[in-house]
Amino acid sequence: MSVNDETFPLPVTAVTCLEDRAQVERTAAVELAAGVHRLRLGPVSALAVDRSLHAALLDEDGAPAAAGKVLDVRLVRSWRPPAPVPPGPDDSALRRRVHELERDHLAEQRRQERLQARLALLGQLAADLLREIGEGAALGELEQARWTRELDRVDAERESYGEQLRASRLRSVELAADLAAAEEALARAEEEPAELLAFVELSVECAAPGRFLARVGHLTACALWRPAYRAELVGGALRLETGAVVWQRTGEDWSGVRLTLSTARSALAGEPPALAEDRLVLRERSAQEKKTVEVELREQAIAEAGPLEPGLPGVDDGGEVRVLRADGPVSVPSDGRAHRVPVSVFETPARSEFAAAPELSDAVTEVVSFRNASGHALLAGPVDLVRGSGHVGRGALEFAAAGAPVRLAFGSADGLRVVRDAEERREGAGLGGQRTLVTRTVRLHLSRFSAPGDVAERVVTVRERIPVSEVSAVEVRLRKERCSPPPEELDAEGIARWEVPLPPGGRRTLTLVYEIAATAKVAGL
Repeated sequence: MSVNDETFPLPVTAVTCLEDRAQVERTAAVELAAGVHRLRLGPVSALAVDRSLHAALLDEDGAPAAAGKVLDVRLVRSWRPPAPVPPGPDDSALRRRVHELERDHLAEQRRQERLQARLALLGQLAADLLREIGEGAALGELEQARWTRELDRVDAERESYGEQLRASRLRSVELAADLAAAEEALARAEEEPAELLAFVELSVECAAPGRFLARVGHLTACALWRPAYRAELVGGALRLETGAVVWQRTGEDWSGVRLTLSTARSALAGEPPALAEDRLVLRERSAQEKKTVEVELREQAIAEAGPLEPGLPGVDDGGEVRVLRADGPVSVPSDGRAHRVPVSVFETPARSEFAAAPELSDAVTEVVSFRNASGHALLAGPVDLVRGSGHVGRGALEFAAAGAPVRLAFGSADGLRVVRDAEERREGAGLGGQRTLVTRTVRLHLSRFSAPGDVAERVVTVRERIPVSEVSAVEVRLRKERCSPPPEELDAEGIARWEVPLPPGGRRTLTLVYEIAATAKVAGL
């Protein structure tokens, strides 16, 4: 086997971004002679998953090479700390500032060590001088002038060096604070070179010499994507731009790669669910249970009952893996920040309505209805809403298959408001009060505050729900003769709908009356 000491570059050429990781594909061109060779390719991201590593040898046209095959492929990691060299002329001013602060801080620390050593020597000198004075006084030697002069000189030097030491410590504290701030700014602004590197060792066998393409693929962590949209409403048409927000901090930049976006969840195990016993027991009902029927009110969310709820959901693919592709080469730096990548754009006719759901909100929302003409499914995600006047807010788009109808809320109308007032009356009915009758009256007060010069009439679609009974012992009746005006439509989900025209400054009141009748056996109503 011939071992090539040269390291061949292995750039990233294609990326499939999954929900919480990425599948990276790399390609390197190598010139090989006949025989068995061991190649060193890289460097690659140290976050590459070893068990997902695979390689293939291709010819120059991208087809599997008939004259070569891969014998072995592995990842080899090495730790290489950055060399402690001073910054060069190409380094940033911030990095040079950090280097100067480190140098000054080290110089102050060394100065403090020298001052402390000098003070220690002066302390020893003062102790020796005091011992000499004591011994001389015991022997009757009186050199008061010399002793005074020496003590004054030692005290003066100790005071001088002590003041220098205090000033040096204060300067050292200031330099440490400035150095910490500069290092934090440098960490935010610039990326340090990776200390942990990985290389791909590829063993190949060639039957004939030639030029080959080594293609290597692997999974890597610290990469994800989420869908994002931009909806622009112009007249009766809607322009919807589909994009993807990509984050990656794999340690290497993706420059000019083919980007594919997938909703596959490779981290989930493909094992069947465990089976558990589910025992069904049949028993006779008691006499009390035979006499009563237990009912309860249950809330059921209906998408047509009001505007869509805002929020940032996760990747919702409708239970099927969806794949989207960027049109051209994409570059995503490894900075951990959000980068938006365009995917598709379409323009389609749209119908707008002012929808009110008074039970949920007192605001009237403009809802735009259109069909998904993008050619692919629209995943759930945030939408930037744009009108002719500019950006008006952010909404949420729910999952919609290709060609399916879509409803998108464009925010509330400032000049329209609705106030809901409900009252309930409960009484007995039938002979001896054997039935319970609940009468509910809902009044909806609509008002419009228009700007000067606004003379156009607006139609508000008002939706109010009534209960829907699932048992024969409870009956719900709409009293149309007491409604003012009667609803124009009442669907199977119990949603009553009105189309209310409102002129500028106009006001309308809608009254909805319905009854809930239950037999004496019903409990819980």
